[in-house]
Amino acid sequence: MHSVEVVPISLPRDTVRFVKTWFPIYQDDPQWVPPLLIERKRFFDPKKNPYFKVANVQCFIATRDGRDVGTISATVDKVYQEEEPGVGFFGFFEFVDDPAVAQALLTAAREWLADQGMRRMIGPFNFNTNHEFGLRVDGFDSPPYIANPHNSSYYPAIYEKIGLRPVMDWYAYHVDTEMSGVKRIQKLGNRLLARHPEIQIRSLDMSHFEEEVAKLREIYRDAWEQNWGHVRVTDEEFDFLAEGLKQVIDPDLCLVAEVAGKTAAISVTLPDMNQVVMKMNGRVLPFAWRHLLMKKKIISRVRVFMLGVAKEFQSLPLGAALYARSFEVGRSKGFDHGEASLILETNTRMRGALEKMGATIDKTYRNYEIETSFPTEPETLLASNSQNEEGANA
Repeated sequence: MHSVEVVPISLPRDTVRFVKTWFPIYQDDPQWVPPLLIERKRFFDPKKNPYFKVANVQCFIATRDGRDVGTISATVDKVYQEEEPGVGFFGFFEFVDDPAVAQALLTAAREWLADQGMRRMIGPFNFNTNHEFGLRVDGFDSPPYIANPHNSSYYPAIYEKIGLRPVMDWYAYHVDTEMSGVKRIQKLGNRLLARHPEIQIRSLDMSHFEEEVAKLREIYRDAWEQNWGHVRVTDEEFDFLAEGLKQVIDPDLCLVAEVAGKTAAISVTLPDMNQVVMKMNGRVLPFAWRHLLMKKKIISRVRVFMLGVAKEFQSLPLGAALYARSFEVGRSKGFDHGEASLILETNTRMRGALEKMGATIDKTYRNYEIETSFPTEPETLLASNSQNEEGANA
């Protein structure tokens, strides 16, 4: 077996090669959702994606025997440095079932981040918490919902074998729209609205999309700023992300709660386009567009992608009311189940609202950390971890 070589790449020139590396890795995984190449080209283009204005990014590809066998990104987020100086991100960490490949990629990212002055790295973040993030550590028997990542079941063991340490969990809650708890919360929500006529819940007004996005952006900043790992998003970044979701948004499923005319909370629920995209093998043309035309027949589930309450109004049960209304609307449109994700493990308020509805944890996504310095040589670390594992099994 030849050694693994890790090489830095240039974006956007090498975007297609970077993304296509993932396809053979997942060729036998029925739950993987191939990314749309046209969307990934937009995302990885520094001239189009404003995230590159606030971050230094270096992507790497691992090769062996002339084949691309893995990828990783290393990121210094300039905004995050204001909150956590010396902490970098890693992401897009994909690899064949071989710890040596994963180790080589991780080493390249660690060395690059160390050269940038970073002392520690956390991830996976693609590129930060405003994008896809987390390693799936359970629930491998079903595909991910829209805008959530997926990885094969061998990843968690390799993560820990190469020295990455768990640091934080996020949960994906499964909700059946017919659960008795959902109906009970709906009654409580309706009672709240009846007693407080100053509280109004309305759907997104697509005819004033830019103004609506500005309201969502302000709530997002206010409600999420205390979350672990959160990175304050710039106006330009948020608008870029919102524009990317515009084509899949159902305005009836995007709700705004107002108290005496002031925006107090928002909820964005998305039809699960992954049910369509996973049939398209990364391409819209020449024939995959037929799946898009059939999407109303294919999609049966939704994801509560974003739900936040401004700190000023967090004493009101607006979160529960928005969850209840979202699933009520979803059921009226023929969606029979859904997911609320990702919920920080320490977010007891939001988790409590979901569990009162009868929602249950369906998947766990985990973030990991490691220092950028090397107390031992990487090969020694890998060998040491292998010996420890064997000793534990003895």
